[in-house]
This record gives sequence, structure tokens and C-alpha cells, in this order.
Amino acid sequence: MMKRVIAVLLVGVLGFFIYSNLYSTGNGNLFPKFGEAKLSERVSNKFIKKSVNGNESEVIYNQTKDAESGSANMVTSIVVNYRSFDTLGEVTVLFVSALGVGLLLSGKSRMKFKTPPNFILRSAVRVIAGIILITGVYIFIHGHLTPGGGFPGGSMIASAVLLFYISDDEFKTKVKAFKFLEGTAGSLYLIFGLLGLSLGGYFLYNFLPTGVVGNLFSAGIVPIIYIFVGLKVGSELSNLISDFLSEEGK
Repeated sequence: MMKRVIAVLLVGVLGFFIYSNLYSTGNGNLFPKFGEAKLSERVSNKFIKKSVNGNESEVIYNQTKDAESGSANMVTSIVVNYRSFDTLGEVTVLFVSALGVGLLLSGKSRMKFKTPPNFILRSAVRVIAGIILITGVYIFIHGHLTPGGGFPGGSMIASAVLLFYISDDEFKTKVKAFKFLEGTAGSLYLIFGLLGLSLGGYFLYNFLPTGVVGNLFSAGIVPIIYIFVGLKVGSELSNLISDFLSEEGK
């Protein structure tokens, strides 16, 4: 009973705090008056205009040249440019997760299905998996232009590997090759980050020309980093799938 009373009190205090600040007059409170925030003072506006360092010129698709971040995709500008150090943390979390699964579940032999996959499933997967792989690569190569990037592209690559596993009970990935690819992509990510730190003063500084917003060869190091992220995510998730579908040898 006491726990419920304390929980209700905490919820009430939190609710009062949120309400009193959101619907405040803006004087001496944490938040401005509800509905009257000045977007020009928000960092999000600087992300949109690619003007974190003070350049307030208008960004025009297929015309603006040498912007701070040449990405046409605003999310990419934030994730792989302005807040790229956060992305390193996300990649690290995925690596630690894959490492934990590998230590706990990694086996020597491929797990067998009770009911072998039939011919139709195997043939269909051979067609569909190729399309998925090409689409995944396209997504992380064009992540600076359209919605997508390294994480969804890498996930699509891993989904193709999963289809191969469920359609063929003899299929098994070359784990060593995936681990080499994962390590190489992760190392190159760090190398580019440290190059940016030495050349521009902060991690993953965009030290290459950003080109024209909207062009394929634009945004400096952003598409390069997305390729590294896509390959790393795809190989890590593929290793996870392999670990889950393996068993200890007898």
C-alpha cells in the first residue's frame, strides 16, 4: 500500500512540474511560454540551414555549394555530421550486444530444422535475397540524399542472410569473413573520426569538400561514413543470426 501511495505522489509531482513549466509565462522558468518558442533561437533551425558555425544563408536543393553539411537528408546531417560522436556510441552498443551473444551462444555446427525447407522456398529466396542486398547497399550509399543510411541498409543486408538461413538448412555464413569486415569497417570509422579531430578540432570533422546539396558526390565524408556503418551493421547482425542458429558440436 505504501509503495502505491509513494508512486502516486511521484507521478503527481512530476505532472505538476511538467504542467507548470510548459504552460508558464516564460519568465524565470525552464521553458518559454507554450506555443511561443522562437525557432530562430533553436539549434534545430541551425541544423536545417546547415549554419551551426554562423552561416545563415538559405539552403537550396541542387544549388547550394560548400555548405557546412552537404547532406540533402537533414537527419543524416545531424546523425553523421553534427552529432557523429553519438553514432559512434550507437555502433559500440551494437558491437557489445553482438559480442555478448557470440560469447553465450556461438556454436560449431549449423542447427538443423525438423522440417527441411522445400524447393519453392529455396528458389524464391535466391531471387529475393539478391534484390534485398542491392537495395540495402543502395540505401546506405544514398543515405545523405534520401531517408535511410547505414543502420537500415545494414539491417537489410542481414535480413537477406536470415532468408538464406531459413531457406537452406545447410547454409552457414563464413563467420571469419564477416568478423574481418566488421573490424575493418569499425576501424575505418574511427580512423576518419580521428582524422577529423586532428584536422578540424573535433571528432569526425567533415574535412572533405561538401559539394552541391543533392548531388551523389556531396556531403564530404558523410556517405563514406555511412558505407562503413552499413557494412559494420550488416556484418554484426549477420553474425548474430549465425550465433542464434548454431549449436555446440558433439
